[in-house]
Amino acid sequence: MQRLASLFLCLLLSFCAGQGKSQYDYYSEDQLYEQARRLMIDGRFAQSAELYQMLETRFPFGQYAEQSQLEIITAYYQAYDYELAMTAADRFIRLHPDHPEVDYAYYYRGLARFDMNRSSLDKFFNIDLSKRDPGLAQESYNDFSELVNKFPDSRFAADSLGRMRFLRNLMARHEVHVANYYFKRGAYLAAANRGKYVIENFQESPAVSDGLAVMAQAYSLLGMNDLSAQSLSLLKQNYPGHEAIADNGQLNSEFKLEQAEAWRLENTGTRVFSQPNPPAFDNRRS
Repeated sequence: MQRLASLFLCLLLSFCAGQGKSQYDYYSEDQLYEQARRLMIDGRFAQSAELYQMLETRFPFGQYAEQSQLEIITAYYQAYDYELAMTAADRFIRLHPDHPEVDYAYYYRGLARFDMNRSSLDKFFNIDLSKRDPGLAQESYNDFSELVNKFPDSRFAADSLGRMRFLRNLMARHEVHVANYYFKRGAYLAAANRGKYVIENFQESPAVSDGLAVMAQAYSLLGMNDLSAQSLSLLKQNYPGHEAIADNGQLNSEFKLEQAEAWRLENTGTRVFSQPNPPAFDNRRS
C-alpha cells in the first residue's frame, strides 16, 4: 500500500507539472525556429513573436539567437505592436551594431514610429495627420535619416528617403497650422516666427509658400511693412498663384482682420484676444 501511494503521488506530480506546458516546450531549437517562421508566413504574427521569445529564452546562445532577435522585430510590427517592435529594434542595434543586417533594425524602428500614430480609420475619415503632435514624426524622420546616413547603399535607403520627404512635409504643414492658430489668437509675432521657421528648415516642402504668406500677413499686421513687402515679393516671385496674393499684387483683402474681441477665460481671469475672421493659409485648397 505504501508503494502504491508513492507511485500515485509521483504520477500526480508529473501530471501537475505537465499541465502548464505546451507542445512547444518539447520542441528542439530547430523545430522552434521553423515553427516561428511558419507562423510568420501564415500571418499569425503574435503567435510567431511568442515562439521567437521562447526560442531566445531556451536557447540564448543557439545558432538562431541573432536571427530570431531580428525577425521578432517584424513579427511585432506586423502584429501592430509598435512599442515592442521599437524596443526589439533598439535592442538588436545595441547588441549587434556590426551585424550585416543591422540596417533592417534601423528601418523597422523608423517604420514602427511612422505607423504608430496612424490607424486604418485615418484614411477612412480622411484625418489630417499634420494637425497631430509632430513628436513621433520627428523621431521617425530621425530614424530614417540615421539609416540613410549610416547605410546609403542599404536596400531600405530609397524607401526611407521617400518617407523622410513625407514626414518633412508633414512637419512643415504642422508649423503652418500653428501659425494659423496664432493668427486666431492675435499673436502675430509668434505666427511670423512659425512662418520663418518653415522657410529656414523645410525649404523643399510645399508648405514654404504658406510660410511666406504667413510672414507677409503677420508682419503687415504688426506694422513691419518692409518685412511684409519682402515676404510678399518672394511669394509673388516663387508662387505667383498663391491665394494670399490679390489681383493687384497686394495681400488679399480676404485675410484682413476685423476688430479684435477680448474675452475672459473662466476661472482664471486671463484676458485672451480672439480673432473672429483670422487668416488661415493652406495651399492644399488650391
